Amino acid sequence: MDLTLDVDEYKLNIRAAGVFIHDNKILTHKNVNKDHYALPGGRVEIGENSEKTVKREIQEELGKDIEVNGYIATIENFFEMDSKKYHEIYFLHKVEFANQEDKNIDYTMHNVEGKEYLQYEWIDLEKINEYNLLPECLKDILSNNKFPVHMINNELEKTSKKIDEI
Repeated sequence: MDLTLDVDEYKLNIRAAGVFIHDNKILTHKNVNKDHYALPGGRVEIGENSEKTVKREIQEELGKDIEVNGYIATIENFFEMDSKKYHEIYFLHKVEFANQEDKNIDYTMHNVEGKEYLQYEWIDLEKINEYNLLPECLKDILSNNKFPVHMINNELEKTSKKIDEI
């Protein structure tokens, strides 16, 4: 069961995602019906830690095994989507493909679960500000390259604040 809960006018999500960095590019996923990019991952399940979540989600979505080799950030993320307010706790891990051959992937990949609307694209870190990558504070976190960090990103109030580099 996913750690997502409706509370009053909010939806609470606990989410974990992975950052793949290859040839100064990061792997993102995009719903072709939406105008933004996100990092691959998903909701944490009850009894599951965020590292296991990232491994499970990548295996489910891409059919690939990964290794988690660092911690990047915790983001307290507040936003609105489809007329619903979200309060999201977002764990971000540095990851890479476990298989040596997979580490050389530089092409757009497709979801193996049959979700044809999802594709996985590499975007250039030097051009990260040209993309609608959400949450917006990811651009600063990844550009600064100083980890781990704790951020509060409040799209509802249009604020973003670094709490501390851990």
